[in-house]
Amino acid sequence: MIGRKVKSMDYKVLDGIFGIVLHFMFPIRMLLRLYSLCILMVDITWVMINTVYAVFQAAYELFKPPPLKSLRLETALVIGAGRGVGRELALQLAGLGAIVLCVDVNSTTNEDTVNLIKRRGGSAASYICDVTKKTNVQTLAVEVKKDVGFVSMLFYCCGIPSPRSLLTRPPQDIHDTLDLTLTSYFWLIDQFLPEMKARNRGHIVALTSVAGLSYIKDQMPLSVAQFAVQGLAESLMEDLRMNKIDNLHVTLIHIYPFIVGDESPDVKLRIPSYFGTISPLAAANSILDSVRRNYPEASVPKHLLCLGHLLRVLPRKATVLIRDLLDTGVDFA
Repeated sequence: MIGRKVKSMDYKVLDGIFGIVLHFMFPIRMLLRLYSLCILMVDITWVMINTVYAVFQAAYELFKPPPLKSLRLETALVIGAGRGVGRELALQLAGLGAIVLCVDVNSTTNEDTVNLIKRRGGSAASYICDVTKKTNVQTLAVEVKKDVGFVSMLFYCCGIPSPRSLLTRPPQDIHDTLDLTLTSYFWLIDQFLPEMKARNRGHIVALTSVAGLSYIKDQMPLSVAQFAVQGLAESLMEDLRMNKIDNLHVTLIHIYPFIVGDESPDVKLRIPSYFGTISPLAAANSILDSVRRNYPEASVPKHLLCLGHLLRVLPRKATVLIRDLLDTGVDFA
């Protein structure tokens, strides 16, 4: 009996102790919740202030853009330098004082680009490579690093459709299209990005056409690949931000209209003055202007960048109506 009474007293003592502890912990929990709420409100306020600041900064830069950075003695690797926008980018980069490494699968057109640069007093070298093969890109990287060392700029100009390719409508092989437009990006980034990260210096330029904004008739593999290029560029930007690499820039260029080349009477667009053809010279000039200002995203023509942003936030039905109005696809006579 005595033992039972002792145990009963012990239980009462323990209950009393737990009661006192819980009595003190209840206000502590309330204080912790209040503290967490205060921290959350501070974070929300900070985000709202910085969001408003970013909006005003973007509006200010419309009237007074950032200064142009110098490209003198930069080493620029231009993939697809044999023709079109790639050739014009190579020529203009050399004119700005960069050392241009021209890469193309066609040796004749690539050599023509290099010779033209040298005749104008620029510095350039030719490399022949099919970048859709990983082993080829690895070999290219070894040769380039042996010849010139660090590559500070990477321009990838493959995969942009031309009037001829759209008019002929060849049967698209899904693997070939993805390899040329998307997969080869990964091979190149895998070879050249690590040293850029280590030096915290460089610039990667990804070009995508309007096929990445809206489906093009009978060009589904191309449209899918162009959408993926945008995702790749944005993922790369986020990777650099999270790793606090500030001086390595990524610029995503949307080419509107999607046809870069000579005028073709067989291509019909609803608003040709806004979505007609544009010369490679004008496109390359606009691209380099955005790159030299370190813009994360730009378009050709520049004023149509807001169109892509608008289509991202509007409801599906509204985006379809806008696409039908603008008729960014092509009609073939």
